[in-house]
Amino acid sequence: MKEITSIQNPLIKQLSQLKDKSRERRKTGTFLIEGAREIALALKGGFQLETILFYAELFTAKQLEAFTSEGIQLIEISKEVYQKLAYRETTEGVLAVAKSKTQELSNLAFDKENPLILIAEAPEKPGNIGAILRTADAAHVDAVIIANPKTDLYNPNIIRSSVGCVFTNTIASGSTTEIIDFLKVNKVNIYCAALQASVPYHTQDFTKATALVVGTEATGLSEAWRKNSTQNIIIPMQGEIDSMNVSVAAGILVFEAKRQRGF
Repeated sequence: MKEITSIQNPLIKQLSQLKDKSRERRKTGTFLIEGAREIALALKGGFQLETILFYAELFTAKQLEAFTSEGIQLIEISKEVYQKLAYRETTEGVLAVAKSKTQELSNLAFDKENPLILIAEAPEKPGNIGAILRTADAAHVDAVIIANPKTDLYNPNIIRSSVGCVFTNTIASGSTTEIIDFLKVNKVNIYCAALQASVPYHTQDFTKATALVVGTEATGLSEAWRKNSTQNIIIPMQGEIDSMNVSVAAGILVFEAKRQRGF
């Protein structure tokens, strides 16, 4: 088993770049996962691990057995190296390098006639993306689609805030135009959360093939979505403000759809 104790080690410098820079993740087609639960979910989601790094005082060789298989490189690292690579202050002492998956719309297929799809247009904050993915996992939606993504899904903040649900959801991404075309070809009804020409969300039938589309709090959805929606929907507000956090709105809409479907 290899051991690395210096943060000046070339591999550690490369992994530090992988943690901090989207460009490096895209170039190498790999990313860092931190934490035992997240690594376990990645394996369950079919992600391929290349390397596991562990700090033995926090993560034992016995615990390591759950993640090891043929072809995975094991590296024991020092406390200094671990602190260099770790993103969280409290974690279990284990990290992994995994291969990225592509999120092509063309790879998205459904095994039912009435899929439930959650779409977020141009979400910027990793925390919101992570919360949306947690909601999607909790509701067991058929797919999450990110329109016009502003960051890559393997940003460590997204992995952290999603508590690994970035690995448990079926995820695709594309431009707004590409996604609208995809939905129309697949005969999926489009319900856009928007203020304009909207009706209360609970008055609509979400039991058929349904895409629930949410935008950012700052700008909402683009005109293309509003023009191509089956129906614009709104969550009635009784307070002084006219919007709520995008992940909260997504949760309300998704679980109304699940309620209608008897789940």
